[in-house]
Amino acid sequence: MRKQKPVKESFVIMTELVLPNDTNTLHNLMGGRMMHLMDIAAAISAQKHSNRIVVTASVDNVSFRDSIALGNVVTLQAQVTRAFNSSMEVHIDVWAEDIPSGTKMKTNEAFFTFVAVDQSGRPIDVPEAVAETEDEIRLYDGALRRRQLRLVLGGRMKPQDASELKALFEMD
Repeated sequence: MRKQKPVKESFVIMTELVLPNDTNTLHNLMGGRMMHLMDIAAAISAQKHSNRIVVTASVDNVSFRDSIALGNVVTLQAQVTRAFNSSMEVHIDVWAEDIPSGTKMKTNEAFFTFVAVDQSGRPIDVPEAVAETEDEIRLYDGALRRRQLRLVLGGRMKPQDASELKALFEMD
């Protein structure tokens, strides 16, 4: 039996100030810079869960709901939702805060997948993730569907083998 670890132990908060070098010509945070920050926060979360070196395996759809302006404070919250054999799904929420005006808004949300590897770069088993709160359980329960969808879209699983997605692929 694999070791178990509560997902709350993988929780990460990372905060950054948007500086001029981080922005585009409209003085908003560049999307690539946002992806960079999200990848770092998610990787730290996966490392905390696995106690291993991790590599990014996939990034789900990332939508940019609102722009993040120069001078805003960006807060990223990441936590493992579920662990499979060597892979872990990490959920990330991104918030932008304009401190002088006192406004804060959620700007991004995404799921990243990481694989734990040994010193030679070979995948290595990770502890099972234990969800405890209502939100943790909700994210845990959806993780297998999201994983199967990633594998089908990536050509690594046949649609008929995606037990959690059969309703999406069945034809009448």
